[in-house]
Amino acid sequence: MAAVQLIEVQGLTKYYQSRPAIVDLTFSIPQGQVVGFVGPPGAGKSTTMRILTGYLSATSGSAWVAGYNVFEQSRETRKRIGYLPETAPLYNDMRVEPYLHTMCRLRGVSPRKRRQRIDHALTVCGLAEQRRDIVGHLSNGRRRRVGLAQALVHDPHVLLLDEPSASLDSAQTHETLELIRALGDQHTVVLSSQILSEVAATCDRVLLIKEGRLVADDAPSSLSRRRAEKRRRQVEAVIAGDPVAVDTQLRKLAGVSEVTVTSNGDGENRLTVTGDGDDLQDAVVRVIVGQGLSLRDLNSRSLALEVTLPELAAQEAR
Repeated sequence: MAAVQLIEVQGLTKYYQSRPAIVDLTFSIPQGQVVGFVGPPGAGKSTTMRILTGYLSATSGSAWVAGYNVFEQSRETRKRIGYLPETAPLYNDMRVEPYLHTMCRLRGVSPRKRRQRIDHALTVCGLAEQRRDIVGHLSNGRRRRVGLAQALVHDPHVLLLDEPSASLDSAQTHETLELIRALGDQHTVVLSSQILSEVAATCDRVLLIKEGRLVADDAPSSLSRRRAEKRRRQVEAVIAGDPVAVDTQLRKLAGVSEVTVTSNGDGENRLTVTGDGDDLQDAVVRVIVGQGLSLRDLNSRSLALEVTLPELAAQEAR
């Protein structure tokens, strides 16, 4: 039996004057899937989400949510979406429970169901003990949870979460992503992010967007494997002596994308070499030794996946 497609997007395009924000986006998302919408800053992630929520119009193309046309049946579409923008729509002078009660009224939740929906949202988001707290007095992590609670208080089919870990520390980010993963048991979830490693830990599937175009649609593990085929590394070497000749030779190495030189004083210089391939460190050492210079220190590391997300997007676009 074919899976029910809760989101269907066909040829979606949006121009701001003459500048394209998204171009010919086409994808579908079935019921019960947690999907990461990933790309560098300005790739078009937020624009797409705002179109799906009815906040923005599109220049061309079509979109459906839960079987309703986003442009022709906007009211019905919005009833079935829970939306958390990057800046959560919170009233900081309100207490948590009255705020959620207000959200229920705005979302058309019937009076007899409001208590049940509020209690559910508070429990799921781990806010039961904060229900009487003032929103503005909560930590960043707790306020983000209040934002999630308002997005799901009306029991939507789809949750659209724009940069849900924005402005959170590492512990708060981990808690938020764990919560989102749990929400995927009952909702179809789409979250946007610039950080692929966070998405890989949370999502079943990744939509990778670059300059408004969809360049990859795959499981996180598959994208990671393809990226690993062209592994990015950074080598740092401390040398004694004039770095000019070494700098010139390093820039000629295959796969090297960047070389920086900084002085450590006392005749020492630090070379930082960024490039592709597991043999980058050996190649750097060969150049230094070949120039007859003394190697004082050496270390190498793989670059974090999120640091090279633009390169990954470029690689997938080819």
